[in-house]
Amino acid sequence: MEAMQTNSERRPFSIKLWPPSQNTRIMLVERMTSNLSTPTIFTQKYGSLTKEEAEENAKQIEEVAFTAANQFYEKEPDGDGSSAVQLYAKECSKLILEALKRGPVIKSREVPTSDAVLESLFDISKGPRAFIEAEEAEELLAPLKNPSNTYTKICFSNRSFGLGAARVAEPILSSVKDKLKEVDLSDFIAGRPEAEAIEVMNIFSAALEGAALKSLNLSNNALGEKGVRAFGVLLKSQSSLEELYLMNDGISEDAARAVAELVPSTEKLRILQFHNNMTGDEGAHAISEVVKRSPLLEDFRCSSTRVGSDGGVALSEALEGCAHLKKLDLRDNMFGVEAGVALSKALVKHENIVEVYLSYLNLEDEGTIAIANALKKSAPLLEVLELAGNDVTPAAASALAECLESKQHLVKLNLGENELKDEGAIQISNALEGLTQLKELDMNTNAIRRAGARVLAKVVVDKPDFQLLNIDGNYISDEGIDEINDIFKKSPKMLGSLEENDPEGGDEDEKESDEEGDGDGHGEENELESKMKSLDVEGDKE
Repeated sequence: MEAMQTNSERRPFSIKLWPPSQNTRIMLVERMTSNLSTPTIFTQKYGSLTKEEAEENAKQIEEVAFTAANQFYEKEPDGDGSSAVQLYAKECSKLILEALKRGPVIKSREVPTSDAVLESLFDISKGPRAFIEAEEAEELLAPLKNPSNTYTKICFSNRSFGLGAARVAEPILSSVKDKLKEVDLSDFIAGRPEAEAIEVMNIFSAALEGAALKSLNLSNNALGEKGVRAFGVLLKSQSSLEELYLMNDGISEDAARAVAELVPSTEKLRILQFHNNMTGDEGAHAISEVVKRSPLLEDFRCSSTRVGSDGGVALSEALEGCAHLKKLDLRDNMFGVEAGVALSKALVKHENIVEVYLSYLNLEDEGTIAIANALKKSAPLLEVLELAGNDVTPAAASALAECLESKQHLVKLNLGENELKDEGAIQISNALEGLTQLKELDMNTNAIRRAGARVLAKVVVDKPDFQLLNIDGNYISDEGIDEINDIFKKSPKMLGSLEENDPEGGDEDEKESDEEGDGDGHGEENELESKMKSLDVEGDKE
């Protein structure tokens, strides 16, 4: 009782900011789920998660941030909790970015859900991220010791193995490796000292040597060259790999050379992913050698890998031989025009390609036009095209429109963070008119005004399966915003946020022409729309 009175005397009238209510915590999880799964500047750069993955990540992020902030608050209970609230928010922001950089969790290929098939996956990744030592490893891995087990896939992700746990796992893995087809060791040494982590990787590599794997995931392990070579015994023994994931692994140019050296057999490789590494141009040359040896490649991801023009050209030339390519993700590199033109020569050969992610590559108009012309001649089944953040102006809009108008399977188009303005937006709109399967259109931050925004809204609002139009960050007048909202009044969820729109932005001359015209302010805009609508989209005259 004495303690309670003392505490009361210390802060008799203070407003308590911590802990947050359960309702506040739930609302934060919902907001983070949205941030992880819907278009933002960060999801455009790193890719978004599915709604299910986003919700799972958001719950874990909130729990970790809440625990850290609560521990901080308990150390200074005399405060009003504002410092804990700040830490809570800061931790959430940091962990959201980490989740996006890690990218989606690679899931096993879909298979029929019979009891026998369900028993084929042994997965200890559920639950909070945590260290695992010898005693817990004995308990967790016990089912693998059963001689009658039917496991062909193992997932040890999200648990950090120490030396003791690795030594427990070694004989168990050796005993089941002849059955294994898929192994996921992503994020399995987090927080361990380098020497211990290398030794753990050596143990796992030796234990699994000779396993005839179809899929191997070593992502999120900060491998570097030492880590890649620690897995050398396992990598060298593989002759049937179809999927290899090395994302967020600190793959430098030396590590990339080690990969090229230690993965000698890639004839059956279908999926190769190197997202978020520091590969650089020299590393890209090494990876291009792996690509050249992978004629069956269907899915290649080398995004956020610091590759410049020289490395971009090397990768593009290597991709020319991948006739089966269906998905290509090279986002967030420094290709420039020369590499963009080189890439267009590869894309023209990819008849089967379905998803193309080429945002933030510094392509400019010349590179974008070359790629648009290439895709126009190929890719009849194209579903996703992303070319955000490439300094694209209206000069490239005609080529883009010609490419898009024939893509009847197009589901998602992202041309955000360019400089297309009204002129480009209206040409793109014309091309999208007949594309009935379109679900998402992103034209954010393109210096678009009322005329362009109105045409974009009208062209998508009645599409049967359309889900989201993002035109935020433009220069749409207040009257234009009202008009856009009116167009979407029956389906407001299809219109993204307009909070970052700047009705006062842009050049003064453009603003003046936007405001001139007839009494309702539509004169100049209607003239521009009419002029652009009458443009013929001409075919390739070559």
